[in-house]
Formats: sequence, structure tokens, C-alpha cells
Amino acid sequence: MTAEIRFFWARLNANYWFYPATFAILAALLGFAMIYLDRNGFAEFLNETDWLVPVRPSGASDILTVMAGAMIGVASTVFSITLVAVTYASGNYGPRLLTNFLEDKGNQVSLATFIGTFVYTLIVLRSVRAEGESPASAGQAGADMLPGFAPQLSLLVAYLLMAACVGVLVFFLHHVPSSIRINKVLETIGRRLLDAIRETYPVEDSFADAREGEGGDTVTAWATGYVQLIDFEDLEKKARECGSTFSLRVRTGDFVHRGLPLMDVKGADPEEIEQAVREDITLGPVRTPEQDPQFLIDELVEIGMRALSPGINDPFTAITALHWLGAAISDIGRRDLRKDVCGEDAEDCPVIPLSDSFDHYVGRGFGSIRSAVAASSNASLVMLDVLADAALPISHHGRRALLKNEANLLIEQARVALAGPDLERVNERYKTFEQRFSREN
Repeated sequence: MTAEIRFFWARLNANYWFYPATFAILAALLGFAMIYLDRNGFAEFLNETDWLVPVRPSGASDILTVMAGAMIGVASTVFSITLVAVTYASGNYGPRLLTNFLEDKGNQVSLATFIGTFVYTLIVLRSVRAEGESPASAGQAGADMLPGFAPQLSLLVAYLLMAACVGVLVFFLHHVPSSIRINKVLETIGRRLLDAIRETYPVEDSFADAREGEGGDTVTAWATGYVQLIDFEDLEKKARECGSTFSLRVRTGDFVHRGLPLMDVKGADPEEIEQAVREDITLGPVRTPEQDPQFLIDELVEIGMRALSPGINDPFTAITALHWLGAAISDIGRRDLRKDVCGEDAEDCPVIPLSDSFDHYVGRGFGSIRSAVAASSNASLVMLDVLADAALPISHHGRRALLKNEANLLIEQARVALAGPDLERVNERYKTFEQRFSREN
């Protein structure tokens, strides 16, 4: 599959309307199937069941009408609550999180359940026929009046769907306030970031740095936008077919415009393969989490920096963001940073991704938030502890030195931004930090 198809499916599955549309189609098919069973006598056993009183056509029509009206009303309320929650979260935590809430499967499935039940009840309601009604077809105008029809099995399934909707509504009313709590938001981002790190760099307890590019003739961007997805498998196949090496000059999440280099091609004419390469690199207007751990790191940094801004002044939210950021950087520090894009043939892989060094991730995370942290004594104290804890599981001295250097930069900025007792506390914590590093080394 090309990058466009893979990315289209990933984005389609993440759209807020995908599950409601899918459930509506499935509910319509279920409705027609139940009506078919009812019309062909498969539900006759229900009329002989003592504990289940058969419903007359007028009663069936009233019940289904109430169900349909209730479901579309609840669906509208669910959609309104979701919009309010999304507006609140994006306004307080950052606009980047808008995508996270729209992709939330709990919100999607909740709305989809009510929409699906509404569609099902409408389909079944159409089949209900009151006693003594005349034929609907003009060709049968002279025929006798038709007997009443109440789809017993279809109505029973409607009751089951209604019971499911009640359970989903209770879940939704718990899920929405829970999902917008800042600690839950940070946990969701943090765990997703850890999963992305382990998927991108699967080899642990190895400290090899990423492979450097081999140069060559340059293939430039043909459009403007963010690199949203790179189909490494197809790039590898094309590189082997033409006996060349592709050295990427961009990573997923980078912004490019026409004329900027995308990759270097060694061993082939770039003009001959440029069109084929375009199929494997997706450009779009926004960044997405697919193949981009830095996107999730940026979300943690954004939440932390907004929390430390003078207008919000919420250092404890920033402290939680620092904790998850420290866990992610520590996990990266224990891994082989060569992206395994060729599987078993990684040693002679003809596709070389743009290198992501440990220094790059430390700067992207702690380096980006450091200035805001330095102006808060509480956040500075915690960041020193986080840096020490992040370095503890890392046995690579070079990577540990990068974390120690980040602490040195933090204390320099804190000594400029803080004064008095706050600065004394931070200095004391920095001395403790240095002692921990000296003992562990």
C-alpha cells in the first residue's frame, strides 16, 4: 500500500464521524435483516412465549416512535457535550489536543451507538402496518384491506439496543469529565508517547546512534505542508529495484515547501524516480501522531509551558508534564536509535532515515520547556529530580552527560530568573543533583 492509502485509513479511522457513520450503516442492515425474519415467520415462536406479551401494531408504532425521538435527542446532547469538552480542553490545555479528543474512541462509540439505534428504529418503524390499512401500491387498489403487522423480533432487538444505549449513556457521562481532567490528559499523551517510542526504536539496552546519510543527488519537495507519513517499506522496495540508496533529509512532522530537499539519492537518477518517490511521502496541512513521537513530546511541552505562563500559573500541571517527559526521555536513552525500517535486512538497508540523536530528543523536550521552568521554583526543583531519575536507568555515559548538561543550563537560567529563598532552594537541590550524579558514576 502506498503512503497515501495507509495515511487515509489512519485518518479515516480517527475521524469523529467514522464510527457514527459505520454504526448507522450496520444498524440499517440489521433493521432490514430483522424485518425479513419477521415477515418470513422466523419470529412466530415469540407469540407462543408466555413471559413475552406480543405487541399490537399501534403499540409497536408508538414504542418505536418514542425510541427514535429519544435517541436522536440524546445523540444531539452527546454531541453538544463533546463539543463543550473539546472547546474547554483545547482552550485550557492547547489547540493541539483538539485532535486527541476528536479521536477518542469513547466519544466516537457513544455517539455512534445512539445514531445507530435511531437509524434501526426508523427502519423497523417503516415496516409496522396498522390493521385495516389499504395497499400502498396503486396496482393493488382493488385488493382487500391488509392485516396488521408488528415485527415482534425486530422490536425485541430494539429493546436490547435501548438497554445498550442506557449503559453507553452512563459510560459517556463518566467518561467525558474524566477525559478532560488534566492528569488523565497527560497520562493519555504520556502512555501514547511511550508506545510510540517502543514501536519506533524496538531494540532496548543498546546505545548505537542512528546511521548517517550517504549523500547523493537531491530530490526536492513538490508541494507545501507537513510530512505526515513515510512509507519506508515501499521506499526500500524501490531503492533495491534501482540499486540505489535513499538518504532522507526530513522526518515525519517536518514542514517543507517546494524546492526544499526531501532525500538524497545515491546510485540512480533522481529525475527518473521522483514520481515514484512522491507516492511514498504524504504531505498535509497539519502534523499527526503517526510515525512522529516528537508530536507527542511537543504536546507535553505545550501543556507545561501554558501551565507556567503568568496568565495560568499552574506549576503542578507543569510538574506532571515533566514527570511524563522524564519517563519518555529516559526510555529513549536506553534504546538503539537506529530506526528499523527494513526489518531483517537492516544491516544493508538502502533507506536511511534522518538521524534522531538522543541530544535531539533532550533538546526537543527539556530544552524547549527549560526557560519556562527556570522562572518557577517549584518546577525547577522537580525538573532537577526528573533529570536525575531519567539518567538513573541509563548506563551510557554520553547520554547521561547530556542530561547533566541540561541541569547545568537550567540552574544558570534559574539564577537569572529567581532570587531570595526560592533561588536558595533551587541551589540546594542542584547540589543534591550533583551528588547523585557523582555517586552513580
